[in-house]
Amino acid sequence: MKLRSREESSKTANGVFVALLRGVNVGGNNLIKMSSLKASFEKLGFTDVSTYINSGNILFRTKARDARQLERKIEAMLSSEYKLGCKVVVRSFTEMASLIDHLPEDWDGDKLWKYNVIFLRHSIDSEAVLDGLGLKPNIEKVSYHPGTLLWSALVSDLKRTTMDKLSAQKLFQDMTVRNTNTTRKLYDLMKKMVED
Repeated sequence: MKLRSREESSKTANGVFVALLRGVNVGGNNLIKMSSLKASFEKLGFTDVSTYINSGNILFRTKARDARQLERKIEAMLSSEYKLGCKVVVRSFTEMASLIDHLPEDWDGDKLWKYNVIFLRHSIDSEAVLDGLGLKPNIEKVSYHPGTLLWSALVSDLKRTTMDKLSAQKLFQDMTVRNTNTTRKLYDLMKKMVED
């Protein structure tokens, strides 16, 4: 493998993104074939496009740098090609690396706990999003890291958590959830893209 200078690696890393589509292929709704979605991303001019599992995770490379602009571009495509009003969260490799570095140390795969990363759209990306949620610290833990809420709860108490009921709130429309296994895998795939 050809070695790159730090400056070249930084430029490459900045060009690697993941798009997290909200509510795609969930519960039989908003059905899209990943192969079709891949082709649509390529038509937008993105390169090295790949998908991970069937829930709307698309990795790609682009010379563009503005994640908000990329979100608008992808949402416009989803609306015109698939008639979906689906919201999208775009994260750069650098942002994903920071997130992985800040995952709680106790998120070690304990099967008695469920661990989720709740990705926030820029419109609600603030620690203030925690205010008024009425969290139940005896059964769930939630912390803010820029762009995300890091949420965990005992599996036995999931139905009693505030986060379980969050889906009924308007605020939830500006969030998309991935479990830690998916989040870590997406980061690993992005890292491989950067290193290739």
